[in-house]
Amino acid sequence: MSFYLLSVLSVKSWFDLSPPVPGFVWGQSGGGGGACRLMANSISGSVYRAGDVVIGGLFPIHVEAPLPEQEFRSIEGNVTCTIFVSLFSHVKCIKLRPLSLSLPFLHLSSVSFYQRAYRWLQTMIFAVEEINRDPVLLPNLTLGFLAADTCLAEGTTLGATLAMVTGQEASVAGTECGATPEVPVIIGDARSSASIVVAQTLGPFDLPMVSYFASCACLSDSWRYPSFFRTIPSDAFQALGMARLLHQLGWEWVGLVSGDDDYGKFGVQMLLQDLQGSGVCVAYAERRMKHIVDTIRGSTAKVVVTFAISQDVLMEEVVRQNITDRQWIASEAWVTYSTLSSPKNLPSLAGTIGFALKKAVIPSLGPFLTRLRPDGDYQKSDPFLRELWEEIFGCSLGIDLSTTPSSRRQCTGSEVIVSILGEGESQYADVSQLRASYNVYKAVYAIAHAIQDMVACRPGEGPFNSGRCPDIRKLQVNFSTPVGDLFHFDINGDPPGSYDIINWHVTPEGTAEFVQVGHFLSSVGVDDQFHINMEKVVWGGGSGDEVPVSICSAACPPGSRHAVQKGRPVCCFDCLSCAEGEISNTTGSVECIRCPERFWSNPDRTACIPQLVDFLSYSDTMGVILSVISVSGATLTAGALATFFYHRHTPLVKANNSELSFLLLLSLKLCFLCALVFIGRPKPWTCMLRHTLFGISFVFCISCLLSRTVVVLVAFRATLPGENLMRYFSPAQQRMGISICTLIQVLICVLWLTLAPPRPAERGGREGRGPRVVLECEVGSVVGFSLVLGYIGLLASLCLLLAFLARKLPDNFNEAKFITFSMLIFCAVWISFVPAYVSSPGKYTVAVEIFAILASSFGLLFCLFAPKCFIILLRPERNTKKHMMSK
Repeated sequence: MSFYLLSVLSVKSWFDLSPPVPGFVWGQSGGGGGACRLMANSISGSVYRAGDVVIGGLFPIHVEAPLPEQEFRSIEGNVTCTIFVSLFSHVKCIKLRPLSLSLPFLHLSSVSFYQRAYRWLQTMIFAVEEINRDPVLLPNLTLGFLAADTCLAEGTTLGATLAMVTGQEASVAGTECGATPEVPVIIGDARSSASIVVAQTLGPFDLPMVSYFASCACLSDSWRYPSFFRTIPSDAFQALGMARLLHQLGWEWVGLVSGDDDYGKFGVQMLLQDLQGSGVCVAYAERRMKHIVDTIRGSTAKVVVTFAISQDVLMEEVVRQNITDRQWIASEAWVTYSTLSSPKNLPSLAGTIGFALKKAVIPSLGPFLTRLRPDGDYQKSDPFLRELWEEIFGCSLGIDLSTTPSSRRQCTGSEVIVSILGEGESQYADVSQLRASYNVYKAVYAIAHAIQDMVACRPGEGPFNSGRCPDIRKLQVNFSTPVGDLFHFDINGDPPGSYDIINWHVTPEGTAEFVQVGHFLSSVGVDDQFHINMEKVVWGGGSGDEVPVSICSAACPPGSRHAVQKGRPVCCFDCLSCAEGEISNTTGSVECIRCPERFWSNPDRTACIPQLVDFLSYSDTMGVILSVISVSGATLTAGALATFFYHRHTPLVKANNSELSFLLLLSLKLCFLCALVFIGRPKPWTCMLRHTLFGISFVFCISCLLSRTVVVLVAFRATLPGENLMRYFSPAQQRMGISICTLIQVLICVLWLTLAPPRPAERGGREGRGPRVVLECEVGSVVGFSLVLGYIGLLASLCLLLAFLARKLPDNFNEAKFITFSMLIFCAVWISFVPAYVSSPGKYTVAVEIFAILASSFGLLFCLFAPKCFIILLRPERNTKKHMMSK
């Protein structure tokens, strides 16, 4: 297909509807006639070859542009490195003072001719020539190229771009002003900042550009940059891969170092977003160069992630300060930079891990790069070749040695560029790490396939909706490169993310070796995206074969949990022991786990163990003591009963109503023995027996005591003649009164046992949980229990009142004062019982109840029968009727 056909079918149909390129490049000539005059000279510092379609290329062959002319009074001549826009004359970029710049590809500190960028330029030429030889791809079209030096500055980059798209004719007719651009598509730029400037300028005119090294995620905004495409993955993919790497290796405390440019700012922003919720915390995020090294040295973070472009100055200072205990994570900008991996830097940088662009082997590229010779026609068309030759071989071409004639030898022109160690070694001819060069290669092929699809398509028969044909402005391509890789652009103009994970090994010779230890692919499933071979990794920071540890706080041991320190990231925490009833059985637990029912935490808070069932048993010390006291009380009571029975015919026993004395001693013995029922494992029958036996025994005892008090009181208060009140208090009637009082308590207990009987229940402390579960008898009905105790209290109060009224009876027969004293002890014990019972924990609640039973029983026994037994046994002379009747 001829050039005319291409113009009609492709380029014209592509750009005829586009608005003219910015007007400051073109101006109306003063001669009238509507002609446009070019206000800038032709592009110098460039390489050009004609073709049916000319592809533009922007490459930073030199690294610094001079300051622009600020007076704007005349067109200045011989201005260095400012060549592409109006007011500047025909000159090329030259070397300037050494600098270290923040660029995603540049690491120069002593030279300004960038050999690596010149290799990119030659790779574009190689791809164009390869396509022109291809009989299948664009068989009837010839691609040309116009590659310019951007001098690594936004101004010169934009100037070169405008010069390419406006053409180089000195003047054109008015009807041709704003016609089809000379260069319809541009490959470049290498920097994100410059690409943003160019994309914003070309976007309104639908002029596509394909960058090979501008990776800023901000350029994925298809609304702001509709005609921007790139063959390098967006930094969003790299940030995601870095976040996966940090999370998988357990690095929770990391430092971030970024460049003060779009690459660094947006890269760190994306990385921080991907780290959210991953458990990785950022110790610092530093961009100020003078503070970075001090921050790195002073931080406890052992892992440093660098999303920066130039690392020369930083690493020189790191090496100078002998910082060798850090694990470096490198971005694709410098992970395969051979100059930075020099032997002097390896003590600090050995073991560096980073993400590198996918490497490829481009067949025949090596011989193509080394074909150059300083003589011949090619040297005339390439303004950079002479400087490259002098840079590589350290000699001077020609006889004009303008600077220090003795510093350089004369080049012979027969030197040979090779890519092996020795004379002729250069970054330019190094094809061992073709990463950015491969992106340039893919960019050329993407444009070629877009043109192929557009030219081959007939209107109405295209593959898109309504038969639309491909639009090269959208670069809707999907092809396989000659290397064998599938390639396409997504909706944002980005390719799939594909990275090699590189690890810096140290060879026996003491040099660095870039070893691929894994990969990250965004185009596959989530489970297969990230892979790293841990066995092949050599770790940095002096860790050897062990993965470095980078944490803010050591993981909390089992039995404790994290407590975030106020005002600090979540990775910085204190360790707090788990509360009772909670455990953590793993290291680094964020929170403690509550034990299930019937389980409790062990002393170390690391496991839940069954709760111990606790109750007052006969094997407990407290149970043994109370049992001995109870049996002792019953034994003393039995002894008193035997004494009274043996001396039942003596005046003292007869005077104390021997029958009531026997009943009272019997009831006291029951009170002592009922305490034994409260000891032991609670069972349904023991729970019912203990409370009913206790209630009935004490009512029986107090009823007997009440009956004796009434009899004594009536006997000595009946003073009226003929009044015989004692006939109402005969022994039979006394027995009936005791029986009625006791029967009332029996009825209360029967109702209690019938409606809501006491039953065994478990209780674990005051809040229902504890290391021990107390097995006790639950009263069942609080009303029933209250009635039992209340009835006992009523009888005791009545007995106390009557005994108090009889306190002034004759001394030798004043039993009322002993009854009064015993009732005071009884009431004091049971009044004290209530708060003690409520406040006692666990099984001691039962012990308090037993103590109250025994204390009140002993009070009655000693107050009522100890004096009498003393007289019967030790003072028998006082046990006479005469003595009893005396005052």
